[in-house]
Amino acid sequence: MRRAVNDLLGAYDKLIMDPVHGGIPLYRHEIQVIDHPLFQRLRNICQNDILSLVFPGATHSRFLHSIGVMHVGTRMFRSMIDAYLRERQLSEQTDLSLSQLDAIDYLAKTIRLGCLLHDSGHSSFSHQFTQARRIRELMSRPGRFTDLWRGVDYSAYHREEPGELEHEHYSVRVAHEVLSAVDLAGAGLDARDVIGIMETTDVQPSDTFCRHARTFWGFIAGEDAVSGSLLGENIPRLVMDLLSSIVSGEIDADRADYMLRDGFHSSVTIGGFNLDHLLSNLRFGWDASEPWLGLAITQKGLGALEDFVYSRHQMYRKVYAHKTALGFDWLLREAINEVLEDSDSFDWVDTCLSDMQYFAELTDNFFWEAFRKVARKHPESFSFCIVNRIKLNHLDTRENLTPDGIANHRAWLAKELGLNPAHVVTCSMRARFSNIQDNFNGIKVLVRDPINRARSLKRITGVSAFFSKFSDGTITHFYTRPDVTIAGEANPNE
Repeated sequence: MRRAVNDLLGAYDKLIMDPVHGGIPLYRHEIQVIDHPLFQRLRNICQNDILSLVFPGATHSRFLHSIGVMHVGTRMFRSMIDAYLRERQLSEQTDLSLSQLDAIDYLAKTIRLGCLLHDSGHSSFSHQFTQARRIRELMSRPGRFTDLWRGVDYSAYHREEPGELEHEHYSVRVAHEVLSAVDLAGAGLDARDVIGIMETTDVQPSDTFCRHARTFWGFIAGEDAVSGSLLGENIPRLVMDLLSSIVSGEIDADRADYMLRDGFHSSVTIGGFNLDHLLSNLRFGWDASEPWLGLAITQKGLGALEDFVYSRHQMYRKVYAHKTALGFDWLLREAINEVLEDSDSFDWVDTCLSDMQYFAELTDNFFWEAFRKVARKHPESFSFCIVNRIKLNHLDTRENLTPDGIANHRAWLAKELGLNPAHVVTCSMRARFSNIQDNFNGIKVLVRDPINRARSLKRITGVSAFFSKFSDGTITHFYTRPDVTIAGEANPNE
């Protein structure tokens, strides 16, 4: 219990200085996680693949992003706890019991580790790695999942074997490996609970988590905790879903950190929003009749939430889907495919994707060296374009085209410009915003009656028309390869 009180009071063991958030405190077991080779590998994986070829400052790593997500997730949870205590004390004196302190401490530490490890399974160049054709073939090879967990029982995390692996499945595998090497018992934690709030898992929480979850639910919901249709065995699942939404939801620690961090390192202002204002207006929301437990935003905090969503929308349009950036992403994927044409490189990547002993070797550095090797032998290669920053020639941009619409526009461009249709390539990025609208149940607006102060929860779009302005959208850029000359134009690479 003394450990819980000390940790809640901020008795940390180490401080990391972060350019975005300032000082980030760490506990002893978190330092052990960070020092593990499978986590240290994230130092050599760029947060935004090769975005630095367009925004030179964007060289930041998954390593610092992961620590930043842990920091933001902690702030989210503690901000909601602080607001709850502050508002309860306006009407009645609220003193935390030792069991409540212990429950809050356990959940806070679980959130921190879940955030810290949420991206630990990313490989070289982050998302672009798994989008390369030959990597997709490797990751969907029959038996890949079994090989990855060979000698280890994965049934505590996955009920069945997935057909095709994503980076989230590797994050779970890495988290299991790392947490097995860490003194979690000394921190009073259970690895199942940490991994249970990560994506792709279906975990039966530990008895300790269940006990703390029931204490937390009684503390938060008060009189509502014993009303409605909620059964005792449902409470741990509700609390675990709440923690999961902080790690990975529509308004989560991951998005909050990467928007601020990517905007900062890209030297753009469109990714900015007031994190302090947003966090100060987050609340716990619950409805015992549904039952539902999740995030709520106060009415006065809707402006901060609107800034958050608009900033994300603008970052997708102006940075992530930048025409030159998406062109380099296409070249990167093709260069990865080129590297894997070499049997030695193919076999090594295959081994790394099946064995945690070698997975730490799969970083950006491996492929940069491989690109240079291919480029030296083949100046006409995609690898040569990546190494020497030779970009695709941009032709046009269209939004919200169907696959048939993309094919038709591609053919039209080729005809009008006198090109072989095979020489016109396309890159698309899809942004999803529909979850914030009526069908999204992850966050609601907390409304209080001005007279009796009674609380009620409403759908976001029932209170603000702002969010209905955003819909899922696809931006598609059309290019020619660098060595293709458009009729009537000189080749810019000559």
